[in-house]
Amino acid sequence: MRFAKGHGTENDFVILPDPDGALDLRPAAVARLCDRRAGIGADGVLRVVRTAALGEALTGPAASAAECEWFMDYRNADGSVAEMCGNGVRVFARYLADRGLVSGGELAVGTRAGARRVVLEDDGDATVDMGRPEVLGEAEVVLAGGPVQGVRVDVGNPHLACRVAGGPAGVDLSGRPQLDPAQFPEGANVEVFAQVAPGILEMRVNERGSGETRSCGTGIVAVAVAATPPGEEAAWRVRVPGGECVVLLDAEGARLRGPAVLVAEGEILADLDTP
Repeated sequence: MRFAKGHGTENDFVILPDPDGALDLRPAAVARLCDRRAGIGADGVLRVVRTAALGEALTGPAASAAECEWFMDYRNADGSVAEMCGNGVRVFARYLADRGLVSGGELAVGTRAGARRVVLEDDGDATVDMGRPEVLGEAEVVLAGGPVQGVRVDVGNPHLACRVAGGPAGVDLSGRPQLDPAQFPEGANVEVFAQVAPGILEMRVNERGSGETRSCGTGIVAVAVAATPPGEEAAWRVRVPGGECVVLLDAEGARLRGPAVLVAEGEILADLDTP
């Protein structure tokens, strides 16, 4: 099995080319690939599959991606399925362009959250149209240090963006966040953030199915939305442990710009179905 490795602000992914949808990608195999000691190591897996190969598997919001040539089948590090990944979709688009699978600098990528348009910039960055994030009210999460209040934001996948006094550096994200299952039946990514200067946010994140990661693209959008008064437009620079992205919010929705880097390719030798 061939693979590539890429990252966006150090949120890293194993990329598996599977254009005809022939790969039986089981959760245990994904978890082993993402294992940083027994596998390649990553926060998730991007399966590169032609949308036409998925057929009736496209349901719900993903059905709007039926016209896209390529579909990003994203899996968290524990093997669970995720709807969307803002860093991953930039890396996915970079991979398609680098391998000559698309032409031009603009393309639409299918995801379980729907179609996402990506522009590959000349400087190596990529800009993604993230759709219209939806604010769903407030909620509480219990972290290792105690309860924290946040804003529920849907960016195609669920988030709880929590503004914290003193900045995110001192918050313990090592444990699994405890969320109200009535509000988050599928779990959620939990972000802690603070505004550190005009137009600049700092953020850390615990991703559903992956734990704390160096970055989360949809989480970056979620904290930008949570930091912006309702109905206002804004431009934010969001700093994460792995780098920095830019979020633009206006009447059309949200756009996320940041790096998309391919770092390696090779061949998987291990039998992923064998522990």
